[in-house]
Amino acid sequence: MSFDVAKAYLDSIGLGDRVIATEAPSSTVEEAAAALGCEPAHIAKTMAFLVDDAPVLVLCAGDARVNNSMFKQFFHTKAKMVPGDVVEQLVGHAPGGVCPFGAKPEARVYLDESLRRFDVVYPACGDDHSGVRLTIPELERATRAEGWVDVCRGWRAEE
Repeated sequence: MSFDVAKAYLDSIGLGDRVIATEAPSSTVEEAAAALGCEPAHIAKTMAFLVDDAPVLVLCAGDARVNNSMFKQFFHTKAKMVPGDVVEQLVGHAPGGVCPFGAKPEARVYLDESLRRFDVVYPACGDDHSGVRLTIPELERATRAEGWVDVCRGWRAEE
């Protein structure tokens, strides 16, 4: 069901042809990279947090890790993941397929700087057997993100 919602949203903005349904599971960065035929860093993982009791989605590169102090500096609260048993209720997609496409309107979306180093990235498409091949400008348009954030570590050469 979540796949259909995400796909319909992408169809509505002319990007539905970028969706890739996979035979193999794609719920982790490593699985998604293998299923989609790309490097793990190119997976745009969507992390779901609670900020002021509302869901916030942060898309970051597959090799990046959210840094608590950087998160707190931007969002003015500690990084608190949405509990797995309520992710679908709050975001509209279940764990393993969380994405910004067709997510509930109250879920604010941000893109992390770790993604900017790539021409193409692969976020999920609403379930654990899919991905979407998007350029960074297409990702910006498709997510309707509120902006770019710098809340991750582990992806810069100097780290």
